[in-house]
Amino acid sequence: MNDQITTDTYYGEEDIDLMSRAPAVEAILFAAGFPVKYDKIAETCEMTREELDVILSSPYFEYENRGIRLVRFSDSCQLCSNEFFEKQVKKALGMRANGGLSNSSMETLAIIAYNQPVTRALIEQIRGVDCSYAITTLIEKQLIEVTGCLDVPGKPNLYGTTETFLRCFGFGSISELPVSEVVDSVNERIAGAAEENRPDGSEAADAGNPPSLELDIGAPDEN
Repeated sequence: MNDQITTDTYYGEEDIDLMSRAPAVEAILFAAGFPVKYDKIAETCEMTREELDVILSSPYFEYENRGIRLVRFSDSCQLCSNEFFEKQVKKALGMRANGGLSNSSMETLAIIAYNQPVTRALIEQIRGVDCSYAITTLIEKQLIEVTGCLDVPGKPNLYGTTETFLRCFGFGSISELPVSEVVDSVNERIAGAAEENRPDGSEAADAGNPPSLELDIGAPDEN
């Protein structure tokens, strides 16, 4: 019995030379356990970025009805366990279930995600309360980061989401954020404040359709 991995099942002869490198790509991602840059994979496997994109977009990496899945980001990708089996994975590995983010931190995270880059002043105007603790908590959990400074007196920090945020929620990019009708009170504040305070003067991101996000990471905070 020949145990060698092949890709003949999926591709014709003209693609076999390229697809013969798919198992090497898969092995790199499996061994890494974290996002690996596309350029690094392509260089290691002696292929172009375009050829790597062909491989990653092929049926070989679809993992339909499998325990793992490929998550792609703007400049990297990662093999992750299928969230459907979260309970079994945590039980087998003795992983404790972390407390979720508090409502205030989740609301702050949603405002940042849907209106980034955004200042603390805008976040607090939308929420109507001080957000220092929530912002600090989100930074500590590496869900948000300072992306720059607003070009006004005082140069306040601008906040945006991170690659960790995308990975935790299973998104490939910010464009994949869900649209949902929740938290009407936040909608009204966003509609009234976001346009006035956005650094580029553009309209707020779909104020009538605020985010619906769920996350299981870290202990809940209090503000």
